Amino acid sequence: MPKSDSGTPTLQDAVRRRPWRAAVAVLSVLAAVAVTALVGTGWTRSYTPSPLEAGGERTAAAVEPHLRFLGAELRGGAGERMQALFPEGYVFTHALYGLSRANSGTLDPGRREEALAEARWALDRLDSPAGTAPFPRQADPGYGVFHAGWSTYLLARIVELAGGPDAAPGEARRLAADAEEIAAAFDASLADSGSPYLAAYPGQAWPVDSVAAAAALARATEVLRGVQDPEWSEARTATLDAWSAAVRERTDPGTGLIPHRVDAETGAPIGPARGSSQALLLRFLPDVDPAWAAEDYRTFREEFRSGHAWAPGVREFPAGVDGAGDVDSGPLILGLSASASAVALGDAVLYGDEPAAAALTGLGEPLGAAAGGEQRAYLGGALPVGDAFMVWSRTTAGERPAPVPPPGHPPAPPASWWRLPWQAAGVLTAAAAWWGAWRAVRPLLPARTRRPESVQIRTVQ
Repeated sequence: MPKSDSGTPTLQDAVRRRPWRAAVAVLSVLAAVAVTALVGTGWTRSYTPSPLEAGGERTAAAVEPHLRFLGAELRGGAGERMQALFPEGYVFTHALYGLSRANSGTLDPGRREEALAEARWALDRLDSPAGTAPFPRQADPGYGVFHAGWSTYLLARIVELAGGPDAAPGEARRLAADAEEIAAAFDASLADSGSPYLAAYPGQAWPVDSVAAAAALARATEVLRGVQDPEWSEARTATLDAWSAAVRERTDPGTGLIPHRVDAETGAPIGPARGSSQALLLRFLPDVDPAWAAEDYRTFREEFRSGHAWAPGVREFPAGVDGAGDVDSGPLILGLSASASAVALGDAVLYGDEPAAAALTGLGEPLGAAAGGEQRAYLGGALPVGDAFMVWSRTTAGERPAPVPPPGHPPAPPASWWRLPWQAAGVLTAAAAWWGAWRAVRPLLPARTRRPESVQIRTVQ
């Protein structure tokens, strides 16, 4: 066996004697390199500028790889897969993709043509049998308030992006008809039971669905104002005023916010307001009443802010209220909802809450990674509807460029040092990986030999 000139076994000798140990050492070093790269990437991406800081064109460019991923996934059946996991998974994923495309085309006019084509494609999917199958055709409005609200809101954004009713006359006519159907359903419910909340399914009503439908009605009224008779717009505005008054009479007594669930007949609250539905409805409420929405956003931030300074997410239940996660919130971690936190990023952008927008961006972006080609996805693309919510949140400024700040002092910001515990954990994880790699490599290294001490010969005088 070859040895060094000094007779000590070399690294090559050790590898030949114990090849399995050499393989373990190589794998350990590669694992340590990978862990270090992941920690470094996460550290860097936690400082990703928020959409408020990045601005329109930069944000549109940043989300384009995510939109490419979503478009490819949806054409490959992701909508059907999400429907198997969530009751409205197909509609949510397509509607959010279409709205995000429309927002991207608004933020960067250079992307307008592709954005318009993709948003129209998404609306076609909502109108398809797969998009309408889960919902009751005979409901009022047709297919229920959930489907009507989201499809009409997307249609309104398409007409806006196309250049207005004159540029898209056929879609504008449909928008007017869909808005009239929603208004008629609200008018009938208010006259019959006084409830502002329409049913998504027979005997079941969630206020967030009616808020989205009211926002679609408000947006359609604004988009069509120049081409419809003044009486038409006045009638739609009167419906929204009556609807708003009825909602304010049926708020959650604990928080004063719009409740999560209500009695389908009377509209009376059933249980408290919840973070997942609040985050979502606060994206739509400014279309109905910006001042009201800003007030509720401030309350939302106070009631649902994380109790953990190192995790600036959103609680599913108000402070002091305990509850379990469900299909609406997803799994809760320390009481925090991932879905509510993802949507709340869009709220922070919408209401000009820069500290919250920065923290929620920094919390979510480390989860994004390349998904092949020119695509990016969160969590490896395992849950495309989650990607759709994140991209919709990041492109919020396309729907409403001017933020709607809450009254009075701004909401309390997240702790400025929230990243430190995550960074410390990352450093410790990388250090542990390298320590393990060193332990695997060390037995293969040649033993160190001591140099003989020099001997001084003294002469006796």
